[in-house]
Amino acid sequence: MRTKKIAFLGVFLALALICSYVESLIPFSFGIPGVKLGLANIVVVIMLYTAGAKEAVCIGTLRILLSGFLFGNMFGILYSLAGGLLSFFVMYAVLRTEKFGVIPVSVCGGVSHNIGQLTVAVLVVENYRIYSYLPVLLFAGILTGFLIGVAAQEVIFRIRKV
Repeated sequence: MRTKKIAFLGVFLALALICSYVESLIPFSFGIPGVKLGLANIVVVIMLYTAGAKEAVCIGTLRILLSGFLFGNMFGILYSLAGGLLSFFVMYAVLRTEKFGVIPVSVCGGVSHNIGQLTVAVLVVENYRIYSYLPVLLFAGILTGFLIGVAAQEVIFRIRKV
């Protein structure tokens, strides 16, 4: 049984890494510097709903570290880790209330991801004026969180159907 679970997690980690790689190749442009769609977050949201919180945070963290080493740099890892972990814990807290569906949970994750990254930027640059970029990032987090939530909701629906 343990071997099956490890294989299951390995498949999801590979899927998340593939999503990160694909996103690094395709120039998604929302007209806002630094904004990405966050395709790999689909995997984290799906895992949160289907596999559990421990598995989702493990895969999310490993994906950030591995994709950072493969496709990014140390600052990218720092920003992504801050955003990813804050996003996960906010999504988990919202999910636990059992009052919201997949899309609102994902939107909360998208918004909190941007807040986490912006907070790290403020600490690294030592300039709180960077928070003036927050309204733009909140809008981007809502939009990308919605898109990721719709995709994740469809996949979760189909997984549960099987």
